Amino acid sequence: MTRRHPLPESLPDRFHVTEALRRGASRTRLRASDLVAPFHGVRSRSLGDDDSIFERCRAYAPRLAEGQFFSHETVFVLRGLSTPEWPYTPRLHVSAHRPAREPRTQGVVGHRLQTREPATESGPEGMPIENAVRAWRQCGRLWPLDDLVAGADALLAGRQPIACVADLDAEISLMGDVRGGVLRRALALARPGVRSPRETRLRLLLVRHGLPEPDVNIDIFSVRGDFIAEVDLAFEKWRVAVEYDGRVHAEDPRQFARDADRWAAIRDAGWDHVRILNHHFRGDGAAAVGLARAALLRAGWRPGQ
Repeated sequence: MTRRHPLPESLPDRFHVTEALRRGASRTRLRASDLVAPFHGVRSRSLGDDDSIFERCRAYAPRLAEGQFFSHETVFVLRGLSTPEWPYTPRLHVSAHRPAREPRTQGVVGHRLQTREPATESGPEGMPIENAVRAWRQCGRLWPLDDLVAGADALLAGRQPIACVADLDAEISLMGDVRGGVLRRALALARPGVRSPRETRLRLLLVRHGLPEPDVNIDIFSVRGDFIAEVDLAFEKWRVAVEYDGRVHAEDPRQFARDADRWAAIRDAGWDHVRILNHHFRGDGAAAVGLARAALLRAGWRPGQ
């Protein structure tokens, strides 16, 4: 059995063929079966079974040319932000601003963007990524309306949000809207403070079925003024709280006990608490709407109010 020559120790797990040759590896060694070629011109010591966008970005990174960066929905994946739900599968997008050239290789969607001052940031493991606000606008050509709303909500979320409404509005004004104004419509529906994409989709679902718009992440207090809980969606006028519970299997019984005590405390404070589970979203989401509507009707709300 022929013993393979070791690769130069200075090579990372994923590397460009040109760099390996420069460091002393032979072309024969780079064709050996212990190396994987995830993209033309790239070799990896191992990719394993993980074919996620994140791993493919790591594999492609050595091939990025000067001025190229990950863009569009790939930025949302790398940042851990909201992307469309299954069965939608995000693709790997790489862009460059004119006069630089976009890549043209299998497995990558290349984009040659308008001449513009780059706003590239350092992403995970130092990978160059597009500014998140610009990436959201780029997704306007890829995603349905609700996913764009969820993406905007993700950028507006948290104590130190990635962006504010004015940032997104300015990007649309500067670079233009797409697909008949879908970005403006999405921005009008976006709300700061949202914690999850399912919370976004639940809010949109309820409003589209004729319910009043709930407030987002509202604190509930006892009659003595003690903090009880922050709820996902709240119809404060009618004291109805609606929350999405994504659990699909039994978990830590102690956590479940804490949650049960929390639900009871919310009810003791005079609120009706509605839990929306994953199966309530099936089909057109009528089950989720029905639960929220019933609670509002019990509280005195009437359609048209």
